[in-house]
Amino acid sequence: MPALFRGLGNTIGFSLAGIALGFALGAVVAAAAMAANPWPRLFAAVYVSFFRGVPLLVQVLIAFYAVPFIGIDVPPAGAAIGALGCCCAAYAAEILRGGLSLVPHGAVEAARLLGLNARQTFLRIRLPIAIAAMRPALVSEAIMIVKASSLISLVGILELTRSAQAIAANTFQPLPAYALCGMFYLVLNIVLSVLGGLARRRA
Repeated sequence: MPALFRGLGNTIGFSLAGIALGFALGAVVAAAAMAANPWPRLFAAVYVSFFRGVPLLVQVLIAFYAVPFIGIDVPPAGAAIGALGCCCAAYAAEILRGGLSLVPHGAVEAARLLGLNARQTFLRIRLPIAIAAMRPALVSEAIMIVKASSLISLVGILELTRSAQAIAANTFQPLPAYALCGMFYLVLNIVLSVLGGLARRRA
């Protein structure tokens, strides 16, 4: 159990870092996708197509093994968080883009009449409304990232799944190790779902 709890702590930490990076970057990509200039829209389209089309496993390996070839030394933790965040951003951007399209035009016009510029209008008016409208989808994406975080074990991160693998190899009892591992993931994702529901009711 102590080894599994250490792995659970790493899973929570890396997942939260990847989700935070993904949602922040996703907001930028969503804004680019809805920009008037075609170049930001092209960047957003290419970004979303790449990170949604390439498996996260490959993205983790690229971040860890390929990026150093261009002179950037990436530690395992940086590669893991970067891959999780960039992948999360592609899905979060599409979710937020759908939410941004639901923002009433009158709210944007009111913000302009109050003297807010485009950046302030996006951050204070459009983005909060989009997040509130798409909160269930964003919670689902966060849950997917928590489950997908098991792939970062390939770059040497001792997260929950890798801890269970080590226990199974040392004890020759894989069923209890993986059953506990699955239960920990289940409890963690139930907690995320409950927190998302509480946030939705308080909004």
